[in-house]
Amino acid sequence: MAEGTLLRSPATHEFTAAKAFTSGEVVQLIDGRAGVYNGLNAAAIGDQVSVAVEGEYTLAKTASVVMLEGQRVYWVKSTGKANYTGDFYIGLVVADAAAAATTVRVRINEHPPHDVDVMKNWMDDVALLGLGVTRVGDQVQLAFDAVAEVAAAHALSGISVPVASGMILDFEMAIFDIGDDGALDINVGLANATHASDCDSITESVFIHLDGSALSILAESDDGTTEVAATDTTVDAVDDTWFRVQIDARTTTDIQIYINGVNVLPASVFKLNAATGPMKFLAHIEKTSNDTTADVRVRRVTLQPGSVI
Repeated sequence: MAEGTLLRSPATHEFTAAKAFTSGEVVQLIDGRAGVYNGLNAAAIGDQVSVAVEGEYTLAKTASVVMLEGQRVYWVKSTGKANYTGDFYIGLVVADAAAAATTVRVRINEHPPHDVDVMKNWMDDVALLGLGVTRVGDQVQLAFDAVAEVAAAHALSGISVPVASGMILDFEMAIFDIGDDGALDINVGLANATHASDCDSITESVFIHLDGSALSILAESDDGTTEVAATDTTVDAVDDTWFRVQIDARTTTDIQIYINGVNVLPASVFKLNAATGPMKFLAHIEKTSNDTTADVRVRRVTLQPGSVI
């Protein structure tokens, strides 16, 4: 007898239907993967069905949400559409989909090779006093305690991308403690380096910025030649709630920033074209001599080149 016998293509999964399926329906399998039923006819309860678990598909897309090439998307069961968050992971976007688009091309069940693995791909995570930096699963937590002192905590990725290639940074962040004083500064985004205590001293960056005690989300950039001051996106973070940020720097002369899939400050011209890079992911919090606390977390970080390198 052969040591191994092929039972079915690895691109499909077969099972007995416990519910009816229509052709093209997206399902979640018991093992968590997404599947697409490709039968020509509807399947009834008790039928043997085969669903695809690999390949590129055109999927219905949530209205008003921008999706960028190479980014993770999820499936929302109640609406039957892809979104930047949802009930289960479905795959990677193959081509940009504008806010007005009703569909998006997705390579199902593929995970980004450009993940910034919080347990492996960090070259620098440092705390100057405070509670410091904690890495658990796919999350990085930066925190301060209530001691009145100068403190900083920061995490810089080992993965980097050359400025000339352009890049897309995608991450989720949440503020679990914004503090009680403007002495606290929070910056998360792209940077060519970190700094032990003063994020403003970093020469090249594109950041999402928050000031302690205020949940207003601001954006800023500095490429060593042109500095765009922190500008209010008019979007506010919600305490203890994750939000998604995409920094599209494929065009370094006019970087676009998205929060929860919506373009913010499209008229502001954030730049990196004069930067020398390379650029990395940086999460950085700092405070002056103050007893304010803080708890900032980031997860699902990907940093991908914008062109072939």
